[in-house]
Amino acid sequence: MGKLVVLMFTAFVDMVGFIIVWPLLPFYAADLGANDLAVGMLISAFSVAQLLSAPSWGRFSDRRGRRPAILLGLAISAAAYLVFAFADSLVLLLVSRVVQGIGGGTIGVVQAYVADASAPEDRAKSLGWLSAATSLGAIIGPAIGSLLVQLGGRSAPGLGAAALCLGVAVFAWKFLQEPRHETDSGSHTALHPITGRAAVTRVLTQPRATTSRLILIYAIAIGGFYGTGALFPLIVAERFGITESTIGYLVMYFGGMGLLVRATILGPIVERVGEVRLCRVGLSMLALGLALLGVARSWPVLIASITLMPLGTAFTFPCVTAMLTRAVHRRERGLYLGVQATYGGISRVAFPLLGGLLMEALGRGTAYVVAGVLVAATLPLAFGLRLQEATVPVVNAPPPEGSVTAEHPVAGSQ
Repeated sequence: MGKLVVLMFTAFVDMVGFIIVWPLLPFYAADLGANDLAVGMLISAFSVAQLLSAPSWGRFSDRRGRRPAILLGLAISAAAYLVFAFADSLVLLLVSRVVQGIGGGTIGVVQAYVADASAPEDRAKSLGWLSAATSLGAIIGPAIGSLLVQLGGRSAPGLGAAALCLGVAVFAWKFLQEPRHETDSGSHTALHPITGRAAVTRVLTQPRATTSRLILIYAIAIGGFYGTGALFPLIVAERFGITESTIGYLVMYFGGMGLLVRATILGPIVERVGEVRLCRVGLSMLALGLALLGVARSWPVLIASITLMPLGTAFTFPCVTAMLTRAVHRRERGLYLGVQATYGGISRVAFPLLGGLLMEALGRGTAYVVAGVLVAATLPLAFGLRLQEATVPVVNAPPPEGSVTAEHPVAGSQ
């Protein structure tokens, strides 16, 4: 619990730094002459860098430790926010987004740390607490960003984010210790681990495997939520008159709903209905929320949408990630959570680009309707999942007869 509290604080401050600049990016880019498609490309640049770096971060943390990877990622992020603070061209905005993505590639490392420090039955709840910490940062960050713009001009949010990253890096260096594990048996440690490229390829070549299904669910859901969510300021500005000075307060409500669920009811609900069922509920809510945002023309519909979406993500992402950590061996958690981040990054590249094209051609609401349909299409992947803790690295040995691990299709799957 002590390690989790320290990591939650680290994640909280890191999210404050990230979210300070996130809702401001479309406004900055538009002022520099970017159209909707260019905004989508700038948003996607983060995910491109993240998807390319995440497996390497995961394998690095599996071999060298979670703590060094987290500290290095924070330092890289601080440098990216400095570039953002003084960006006076679309090229510099692009550079800042790429460097931010490299630093953000450690998301799988943070999740692997939580999994290492938690019992299997507590992982969804622990990951929910971690998400609650980041949600609290998402509540506070946008308001800070809007306030900094008003007080210090457009360079202030980037400078504030950089300072927060450096501060939390110092905090983590002092208080965040490497998680300890029981030593693997000699038969396991002598075997060669799977490579990052092989793990990425496995998702496509073995789509019925448990890990593949979980990663695909995560990727499409996170692409639908975050990929189009970054275009959220454009649609509410057009339909509801929201500006860069007020967008932060709307995003605060968005994050507040996710925080409330993760911090209060997620754990009891997981214990009552299980991770698989709750994941399906979350996917349904997220899909409906996205579709409603696409057609929202009144405040009640908008509020319903931005309530359903964070509820859906609160139920979906911690459960999917917890199930993935149980489906793979501890020595491969960092790698596979990095692969999950990679596919999530691919999705977050595709969704903003597709969203930008749809917005240009068919109107800004179309992107959200399409995203809702695609998220709903992942529901069949969530049926039939049955998980148990993996006891051997998935590439090295088959599981016991009748069990479900990352390399074997789920019983009853189609």
